[in-house]
Amino acid sequence: MCGIVGYIGTQAASEILLAGLEKLEYRGYDSAGVATVREGDIHCIRAKGKLQNLRDKLAGDENPAQIGIGHTRWATHGKPEEYNAHPHTDTARRVAVVQNGIVENYRELREELKSRGHEFRSDTDTEVIPHLIAEFLSLLPSNSAVSPHSRFLEAVRQAVNKLEGAFAIAVISADFPDELIVARQQAPLAIGFGSGEFFCASDTPAIVPHTRAVLSLENGELARLTPLGVEVYNFAGDRLKKTPRTLNWNPILVEKQGFRHFMLKEIYEQPGVVRTCLEAYFNDDWTASNEQSPIKLDLPTELCADLEHIQILACGTSWHAGLVGKYLLEQLAGITTTVHYASEFRYAPPPLTAHTLTIGVTQSGETADTLAALSMEQTRRLGKSAEFKARLLGITNRPESSLGQLVSHLIDTHAGIEIGVAATKTFSAQLVAFYCLALELAYRRKSLSTKAIEKILDGLRLLPAQIEMVLESQERYIEELAHDFAETQDFIFLGRGINYPIALEGALKLKEISYIHAEGYPAGEMKHGPIALLDAKVPVVAIAMPGSLVYEKVISNAQEAKARDSRLIGVTAANEGEESDVFDQILPVPLVDELLSPIVTVIPLQLLAYHIASRRGLDVDQPRNLAKSVTVE
Repeated sequence: MCGIVGYIGTQAASEILLAGLEKLEYRGYDSAGVATVREGDIHCIRAKGKLQNLRDKLAGDENPAQIGIGHTRWATHGKPEEYNAHPHTDTARRVAVVQNGIVENYRELREELKSRGHEFRSDTDTEVIPHLIAEFLSLLPSNSAVSPHSRFLEAVRQAVNKLEGAFAIAVISADFPDELIVARQQAPLAIGFGSGEFFCASDTPAIVPHTRAVLSLENGELARLTPLGVEVYNFAGDRLKKTPRTLNWNPILVEKQGFRHFMLKEIYEQPGVVRTCLEAYFNDDWTASNEQSPIKLDLPTELCADLEHIQILACGTSWHAGLVGKYLLEQLAGITTTVHYASEFRYAPPPLTAHTLTIGVTQSGETADTLAALSMEQTRRLGKSAEFKARLLGITNRPESSLGQLVSHLIDTHAGIEIGVAATKTFSAQLVAFYCLALELAYRRKSLSTKAIEKILDGLRLLPAQIEMVLESQERYIEELAHDFAETQDFIFLGRGINYPIALEGALKLKEISYIHAEGYPAGEMKHGPIALLDAKVPVVAIAMPGSLVYEKVISNAQEAKARDSRLIGVTAANEGEESDVFDQILPVPLVDELLSPIVTVIPLQLLAYHIASRRGLDVDQPRNLAKSVTVE
């Protein structure tokens, strides 16, 4: 969940490292640091807190070093203090390391190294790595079969083979001032190819301002970067042939473009994201009379044929998208679907079922819990009979990610880079992916009439304009409404049916960025316990979309809350009659088919969370204790 960067070339490294860390600060911001090699020594500067604190410490330090590594931290082992900040060095301060991930066997390694005289200065798992590399360097003769130019690489290679866990590292040494070594095992790491200079980073936004030629390392690979080029090896030491790819990203995509926060920018990008996803997967040539599928997911027959069960593995916001997906897959395609927290699935997997499709949902494609659960599911189905064979599908915003390497088939959500830690546009894109998948399966299984499919497709095509309508009409009102909740400590969100997951998502957004305790409930469950929490200090947000008996029930549940003096806010398409009497405030959305309503009902809840947090003066894009890409279990 941390961000790492590295540079070797002809420019001053420090500013390049700081600029790269700014692009990765969404991955962690408890502390930060950089290390460079200059005049035969390692110069390491670290600071607690946001990256600006590090920049302040570096101000006025004219460092001409042309090689260095940097890190922005999300604390796992050890408190977010300066002495735990990366980079970490060995006892003699000749080797410096930055790491993203966790070394699971660090305790045993630490004790072993301490017994050999190594002195530790932090509480982190990472610190064992530079000590381990230094230990192997001391054991490698300088004038034997191991040439002087590859001793550093060989020491790093031997060290990573001693590590257990998920990690990506970048390493420099004062004794090898022209070498930057990087390694990857279950944590993302990319190398950028410039003109006489090379970069590495946890994620490509740190690289694209300098080059579009990028090589993503795979698990069990390490690379040696020098001013002359890049050499890639596997952990066994075999040289590999690798070719970089060209990114089509524009660096401006990772700028705020006039918005106060990335989160607000990304909320406003949702109409375009939904439109892009629909254009990517809708078959414009489809009519009710031809035999083509209305959806272009290009999923093979063997993945979708004879399905009896679907299981969805996800975490956080992606789990909420999975709940909407469950509703769609069951109601449209008629397939029994279960949604599992990926973090729990691995430790209590359900019994194997035949003809089962397993879907992993992760916006980054790097979520460690989801990847581990998918990998386990793949392993436990190996060698089983045909009906129990593994069928894996991924839904992600990053097809080049670890998820893309793990599963054979992907649905790319086409959301573009998302910087704000609280997911917004990637959630909407995941919902569109599930609509497309459910319709594709419904068409193949003949569980919906072509007329019903056509009606849903027509409704989906209208959604981008309807999201724009909500943004244009509601943001100023919601910004003013947020002033009323500057001191609020608790919120309740209610929804039923397909909008129950949206209540959960609304509560999560508020928790993540405003630090207000918020809970989402099925509206009918309020009277079974949570109603005891309600009073005049606890606002209730109820999602009530006309279209079924569920609507009447939500209105009834809302009245129960109002009878307990709760301030009642309604997200609804109705704005008169009984509704205006029940709700103290209404956040109106367009009248859409209830089946399609989650994509419009989530917008006011995102805006409400954003403006409450902004009104409180909080860091919306980088909320405390969180990180964008959760690459540790």
